[in-house]
Amino acid sequence: MTTLRSAPQSRTQYAWPLPDDAKAVGQARMSIRGVLTELGLDADLVDDAVLMVSELVTNALLYGDAPYELAVNADAREIVCVVVDSGKPLPAPRTPDDGSERGRGLHIVAALSEGFYGCHPQRYVTCPEHTGKATWFALPR
Repeated sequence: MTTLRSAPQSRTQYAWPLPDDAKAVGQARMSIRGVLTELGLDADLVDDAVLMVSELVTNALLYGDAPYELAVNADAREIVCVVVDSGKPLPAPRTPDDGSERGRGLHIVAALSEGFYGCHPQRYVTCPEHTGKATWFALPR
């Protein structure tokens, strides 16, 4: 995974707590589509971001622990989308066999973000007293 770059000093931040169930995926899709459309991103880029957020939230629900959060950091150069959970295991790409129903999510994120993705410790925006792991990807503006 790519190393996280320093956060820009001047940025806009959005954050949403996510429920501890399958509704989190739909809520995250709706939230990310709304904010990225509002920020004026190209429709194809918005669709890619919605797919990547869906994959990261699904991974957080399957392999992480609550609480869950979606955050978006936007500046003039790029948009960084972050899914935070409190689980200990770090995400790791797997090599699925042809019949596997799982194991492709991080490959999708890596391809669509052109390798600008990763995982690191992070405080929650919506619950600053908690620290979790943030799985993220970046898109050019």
